[in-house]
Amino acid sequence: MQKSIPNIYSFKVKKINGEDQPLSAYRNKVVLIVNTASECGFTPQLKELQQLKDEIDHPDFEILGFPTNDFGKQEPLDGSDIVSFCEVNHGAKFPVFDKIMVRGANAHPLYLFLSEKKQNGKLNAKPRWNFHKYLLNRKGELVDFYFPFTKPLSSKIKKKVHQLLNENSNHK
Repeated sequence: MQKSIPNIYSFKVKKINGEDQPLSAYRNKVVLIVNTASECGFTPQLKELQQLKDEIDHPDFEILGFPTNDFGKQEPLDGSDIVSFCEVNHGAKFPVFDKIMVRGANAHPLYLFLSEKKQNGKLNAKPRWNFHKYLLNRKGELVDFYFPFTKPLSSKIKKKVHQLLNENSNHK
């Protein structure tokens, strides 16, 4: 009997409007999860993340943004102001959720899962700063992570996303 591999589908996150969003809505999609902030040196990556989404242009690829104030208090905005900032200043149209904590005792359960091997079964990868990226396969399993200095348009990320999109495209 094959052991079940942990995935993100049991988690719910809050949309900016306060509604719950089950991550099972992203089943069968390759997902890049990124913790964001509006006043960080890496903030221009919001535009690059949208460029990545546009360049890959595949219905089964999604980027999910999770604003956080955990690093250097670089996310002073709240609610719809965050979404407006992302769209107006950086053209980011991918889903951006409500501000959460991504590290420490009060970290969101999703981020505890992403950052702890004992939960995700694959990697210990606590975010060290804003724009830490987690890549998940079509089964919602953690596959890899990228430090903030890894640009969204890097060949490393693009190649892995394409590989994951092609891997199980017949198993929908």
